[in-house]
Amino acid sequence: MSASIALQHSRSAGRQPRLALDPVIVITTLLLLLAGLIMVASASLTIAERQSGDPFFHFERQLFSMLAGLLLAVGMLAVPITLWQRGAPLLLGGSILLLLVVLIPGLGHEVNGSRRWIRIGVFNFQPSELARWMLLGYVAVYAVRHQEELRASTAGFLKPLAVLGVAALLLLLEPDFGAAAVLGITGVAILFVAGARLRDVALVLAVGVVGAAVLALSSGYRMQRLMTFLDPWADPFNSGFQLTQSLIAIGRGEWLGVGLGSSIQKLFYLPEAHTDFVFAVAAEEFGLLGVLVIVAGFLVLVLRSLRLARLAAGAALPLHACLAAGFGVWLGLQAFINIGVNMGLLPTKGLTLPLMSYGRSSLVVTLAWVGMLLRIHHEVMATGRVASTDAGGEA
Repeated sequence: MSASIALQHSRSAGRQPRLALDPVIVITTLLLLLAGLIMVASASLTIAERQSGDPFFHFERQLFSMLAGLLLAVGMLAVPITLWQRGAPLLLGGSILLLLVVLIPGLGHEVNGSRRWIRIGVFNFQPSELARWMLLGYVAVYAVRHQEELRASTAGFLKPLAVLGVAALLLLLEPDFGAAAVLGITGVAILFVAGARLRDVALVLAVGVVGAAVLALSSGYRMQRLMTFLDPWADPFNSGFQLTQSLIAIGRGEWLGVGLGSSIQKLFYLPEAHTDFVFAVAAEEFGLLGVLVIVAGFLVLVLRSLRLARLAAGAALPLHACLAAGFGVWLGLQAFINIGVNMGLLPTKGLTLPLMSYGRSSLVVTLAWVGMLLRIHHEVMATGRVASTDAGGEA
């Protein structure tokens, strides 16, 4: 009898657990992707036809990027989180290398005064998107390995912060102030989840706010953006043109919008309608109702990620907790900044709306991170240390 039980136990232990997916994350991500695909098509039809002769030029490339990103997300499901620990030096070296390569004349491709892209055939790749993901992964690994030092001293907190500072400086040289800010805040959030002291985090955030103010005041370009943000109507046909056109689009949407495809502002009035300002076109065509649905979608993903971080911490998986929390903070912060810029709540930044804006590098990397998030969920559920009421679905 005991031998039979032992044999049954050994077979059960050797059996691979079923893949546990969080249906809320999967469904919400797919819905935001579908909404983004529709809005990219609607917002880019006119400009795509004018520039390339093909009204679906941007839509087709966004669709291809979405499929590539989904395949990569599926691939990430097969990558154990322990591999991130083993590959920490590669994550650090690769991320810094990517940020350096784009600054090399002849390699980095300049668009609108910013050197953020590398041209690979007909594809413009933005290295900072991949570099930020890799670097935040490294910070999470470092923080977990040095938890005791992180919790005990300011020096333990400042070491990974110095790495983030170097990366932020490289981003500012592109220049990409928005990406640098998102990287810094998300990195500090990961360190806090790993155990950094609140006083250290508060001090760094205070220094960051002062530093951002100094950067804004010391640059005529950034100062102009700040003044335009404060009063875009003072120069509505020049420096305030983008923001005023965005506000007009949002205002025209009213409660239920003017209808899909009926936006007027996308007809060469609103610059970058399918990239940075796709939210404004969505607000014009679907009104307040559409805006609330989009915001709710991002809120669900953020809260679900933070919930997963809590479950991982409870299951004694600190690295999983840091990575899940990092995704939630990054997604929420970038979505907040993009929407805030569209609504005139924040100065203009060149940040896309995750999963929705036209931006092939951003879309592919975001979906890869979603795949990693689903892997984290699977591994947390596989520990068996999560209450059944907290468990997600299985596939």
